[in-house]
Amino acid sequence: MWIRSVVFTTFMFAWTLAFAIFFVCVAWALPLPRRFGLAAWYAGVMLRVLRAVCGLEHRVVGLENIPAEPHVALWKHSSSWETFAQFLVGPPKVIVLKRELMYIPFFGWGLWQLRSIAVDRGAGASAVNQVVSQGTARLREGLSALIFPEGTRMAAGETRRYGVSGALLASRAGCAVVPVAHDAGYFWPRRGLLKKPGLITVVVGPPIAAAGRDPREVNDEAQAWIETTIAQLRAGAAR
Repeated sequence: MWIRSVVFTTFMFAWTLAFAIFFVCVAWALPLPRRFGLAAWYAGVMLRVLRAVCGLEHRVVGLENIPAEPHVALWKHSSSWETFAQFLVGPPKVIVLKRELMYIPFFGWGLWQLRSIAVDRGAGASAVNQVVSQGTARLREGLSALIFPEGTRMAAGETRRYGVSGALLASRAGCAVVPVAHDAGYFWPRRGLLKKPGLITVVVGPPIAAAGRDPREVNDEAQAWIETTIAQLRAGAAR
């Protein structure tokens, strides 16, 4: 398992760098849907190699819950896995991320080409306003937004109070919040090299209406659903 993990990790970095250079060179000439199509291709290659080398597969449950309209997706953040797997789940989504990532050569430039929302997380309330203002503009363009509400990767089985920016964005824009739970952190930990073989399950929850509601109430409802669903997934896996 260790040797396989090293082989895959080496591939992951090499493939990401090669793709980022290629993407930056061609993306400027492509319409946005084609850029997201390329990003999905990149993620698909990554997951196929992960399955072949490490024996780690995935399944998605609840795709029928994804609205046709632009929405705000709140994903559990416990691994690096979901940062690229999300390209294959549902419609194109712009990611809310920390501003420093945009400065990484090629990789950050590629994120910019995908209309990512970069925020200064040290700016306090101003950071939330950045998410709402930029996110509202993206939603009006017909794009959905993806937010990792914990703000950083959490160890498997752990969480912290979700940031309210995603729920606030949905409330202000009058769109739905779609909670997404998964157990990737149990197979691909947030820290460490080892990738364990198995089956990652992604569960897309029923949309949560946010228009006209208190964002804190929406946020608490999304967190309760995500964390409860993950606990149920792990309880089922333990049987």
